[in-house]
Amino acid sequence: MFIGRERELSALGGLYDSGKFEFAVIYGRRRVGKTALINKFIDGKRAIYFTGVESSEKQNLENFSRSIIEYMSGINAEVAFQSFQAALEYVFELAKNERLVLVIDEYPYVARSSKSLASTLQPIIDKYKDTSQLMLILCGSSMSYMEDKVLAYKAPLYGRRTAQMKLLPFDFDEVCRYLKHFSDEDKALLYGVVGGTPQYLLQIDDRLSVEENIKNTFLNPVSFLYEEPINLLKQEVREPASYTAIIAAIAAGASRMSEIAGKVGEAANVCAMYLKNLVNLGIVKKEAPYGEKISRKAIYSIEDNMFRFWYRFVFENNSVIARGAADLVYKRIEPQFSEYMGKVFEEICKQYLWKMLLNGNCPVEFSSLGRWWGNNPEKRRQDEIDIMGEQDKTTALFAECKWTNESVDTGVLETLVNRSGLFNYKAKHYYLFSKSGFTKGCTDKAREMGNVTLVEYDSMVEKI
Repeated sequence: MFIGRERELSALGGLYDSGKFEFAVIYGRRRVGKTALINKFIDGKRAIYFTGVESSEKQNLENFSRSIIEYMSGINAEVAFQSFQAALEYVFELAKNERLVLVIDEYPYVARSSKSLASTLQPIIDKYKDTSQLMLILCGSSMSYMEDKVLAYKAPLYGRRTAQMKLLPFDFDEVCRYLKHFSDEDKALLYGVVGGTPQYLLQIDDRLSVEENIKNTFLNPVSFLYEEPINLLKQEVREPASYTAIIAAIAAGASRMSEIAGKVGEAANVCAMYLKNLVNLGIVKKEAPYGEKISRKAIYSIEDNMFRFWYRFVFENNSVIARGAADLVYKRIEPQFSEYMGKVFEEICKQYLWKMLLNGNCPVEFSSLGRWWGNNPEKRRQDEIDIMGEQDKTTALFAECKWTNESVDTGVLETLVNRSGLFNYKAKHYYLFSKSGFTKGCTDKAREMGNVTLVEYDSMVEKI
């Protein structure tokens, strides 16, 4: 089942309909659905689809030649062009009189095996771009390669592309569409477990409960997800053991650079390099308190939900899981699940606020959202605000998110109002998000104040 990606499909459709030469670069982490997107786009179109393999230049050239011949004759013939230049020029010539799409998937594999490929492609594009109707798509999973060797200023192909797409995991809205047979609460729980990566969502069975799905995937030694984080790191980085140690340290509660370095046993500058790569991969995120561009208070957290769940619950129980004790491990996970979901719920609430803004239904027209933490001089302690966003330095929203089985009471609202007093905005609007609703006292207080929006989780799912 193909869901989502409407914006990307629309953009690719616009390029295709231009009728002139187009060159799109599509990249993103493995399992994120790049190939599925391209296959959906080229369905019913004249297209040559070639996937590079981690092999020799000769092997890739033979495979590319086979793709071209098969497009021309419908026959899988053992015929090869003499060079990539000859094969590419032939394709450009084919597209002189008809719209044709050429997809080179896993481009980094091809380019690494043929060191001169990018330099060969550059003059061919320059030669044919004004006369050819070719739509060229280069796709790759190696994020660093695509950014450094294809998109970067010093790359041979720089300036030739007409579009680029960095494919990201699904947001909660798209995940809900895929998990449509689950209850609203279970949709959030599963989003917290596997995140928005399409390949991970495919492992979820809607005939099973959340508990059974977790046992069947993460707590099952023969499942796809059991070793997925380690396998993915092996494909993306050179020292997976060092990256695993850093992610595990963050999952265990270390958030500042000094704490992470101390747990890992590496110098801070070494950890900084690893962390930068993890941020680029979308596995880890670096945050500063809202409103502070550069801050010594910056902290690190695991951004990808699948990685966060795996390193929080699977990594430390690996030996027990390997012995088939899924029930025992789930009993360890269950009491911590609600607390784990707190950060997931914050992210869902942020996405909800962005939807409200884009639909013109948010009282504060913010340009960014973030979390704030810092010193409260009056109370002489560290305080935190779950979500904050400002409009023109004069107006701001402040939000608190509660994923608990109790209704949110007046005390939560009063605490949020008190913490907002640390900021001097002329106008303030407050949001309270709750999994389990609000007490009558809280509802009455919000109505009395007039600048408070109460949002129950079930109503969010309908609007998000």
